[in-house]
Amino acid sequence: MGDRPGRCYRDKDNKPYTRVSERRPRKSYIKGVPAIKTRDFENGDLKNKDDYGIELKLSVDKDVQIRHNAIEAARMNANKHLKESLGEKNYFLKVLVYPHHVLRENPLATGAGADRFQEGMTKAFGNPIGRAARMDKGQGFMLVRVAEGKLDVAKEALRIAKHKLPCSCTVKGIEKYA
Repeated sequence: MGDRPGRCYRDKDNKPYTRVSERRPRKSYIKGVPAIKTRDFENGDLKNKDDYGIELKLSVDKDVQIRHNAIEAARMNANKHLKESLGEKNYFLKVLVYPHHVLRENPLATGAGADRFQEGMTKAFGNPIGRAARMDKGQGFMLVRVAEGKLDVAKEALRIAKHKLPCSCTVKGIEKYA
């Protein structure tokens, strides 16, 4: 079975849960947390990342949790569009959030014989199924820096990334920062 839809976990109602020890995994409060899918948080020209004239930022419009696979999908699509349109060394893309929050699920079985192997809501702590980044309203999700004449390409890349996220987003910060 695939992942549950993003609407199951996008609301930021529950308390954050991040008790995972990287240095001493046996001391962790929660065991078996899946690794995050995002490996590269910065793409494009990493050496000259401050040499661009325009900076755009994609920010969320409400409090939300974004799963790690949605973060990776948004990054991949925006990076692909920028790389195909501008070339590999003519932009800088950065994902500004990290998925620390551990998502848990208490799977409830249905059908014949389901009552023999589960206990319902007794001890319903749940098993870890993934990670998510918890974001506040107006917080930046992704940053793109491009040269002066390439504003439309950067806007289109952020628009493509916006469709992979479980919330509405806006493009902010169109300015010359250099």
